[in-house]
Amino acid sequence: MGLQFTVTERTDRVSEADRAKVLADPGFGNHFSDHMVRIEWDSEAGWHDAGVAAYGPFQLDPAAAVLHYAQEIFEGMKAYRHADGSVWTFRPEANAARFARSATRLALPVLPEEDFVQSLKELVAVDKAWVPEAGDGGEASLYLRPFMFASEAFLGVRPARKVTYAVIASPAGAYFGGDGVKAINLWISTDYARAGEGGTGGAKCGGNYASSLAGQLEGIAAGCDQAVFLDSSTHTYIEELGGMNLFLVYKDGRIVTPELTGSILEGVTRSSILELAKDLGLSPEERRIPIQEWKDAAESGELAEVFACGTAAVVTPVGELRWDGGSCDHRRDGHVDEVAGKIRSTLLDIQYGRVEDTHGWLTRLA
Repeated sequence: MGLQFTVTERTDRVSEADRAKVLADPGFGNHFSDHMVRIEWDSEAGWHDAGVAAYGPFQLDPAAAVLHYAQEIFEGMKAYRHADGSVWTFRPEANAARFARSATRLALPVLPEEDFVQSLKELVAVDKAWVPEAGDGGEASLYLRPFMFASEAFLGVRPARKVTYAVIASPAGAYFGGDGVKAINLWISTDYARAGEGGTGGAKCGGNYASSLAGQLEGIAAGCDQAVFLDSSTHTYIEELGGMNLFLVYKDGRIVTPELTGSILEGVTRSSILELAKDLGLSPEERRIPIQEWKDAAESGELAEVFACGTAAVVTPVGELRWDGGSCDHRRDGHVDEVAGKIRSTLLDIQYGRVEDTHGWLTRLA
């Protein structure tokens, strides 16, 4: 039997008028719903005190382990409002499984899948009004952020004996902003690695994102939007961006993504695209991809498209790849990102209930 949640609704909710203003132009990660989920864990009692209450600050001891040893993990997913008003999410069992893998790698307790999914349902049931209308072909949603951190107050390098799990929610528009889908430019980071062999690259933890920021700043200084990270051992093979997986589409119908080596995060969108590619008559491949292959295939014209993917940005075409001393433009000669566009629209149509979910990927939240 799963955890039983207590619900304490706040009396000072954001007014309907103010909420409508936020939902009209939410941006990404700028606003938060009225409530949050919180569950406690300790080594003696296990998981307990599951509840929904007002969104607000945590009270942390200055010696809380997370502040000193970065023992924390998180997930990212979305709640989608369908035309009939119901609210659904996409493959939550995959997020729950990755959350469990991340917890094991960071020496945190595993939250059962049943309780993970129920925590999402409990929050959305109370804050359903914060789920935006998708609009006519749009992609507005309520972004859900489950996370777990070491809350025990102690100084010493060992797994924490007290942990807090929480879920917050944020109405979201397009991740990169602006109208329509715009291609991003990427910088090859050769001075920095996102993760190393045997490290935490395969876990969704804050440290991996912090380690990507220096490379991202390097890319921004070169006029790019994001950085491409290579393997830490040889700086030869493509891994991922700071927060998204990559796909290369070849003119012969192959769609290739870097194989999971332990230092690459297994994205839920990535695994979904590998399945959808078969439905679209493409040949998906997972293998190690030398960065030189990317450059050469772009130069020869063999490479048709490149795109990045993730829960937040869905599918985003890559316009140009730059590095110290060179670049290649994927959008020359009237290029159209046909495959990226088709995959993106197919994913969104499934998520918003505009087509039949033949894969069984959707779970109703409210």
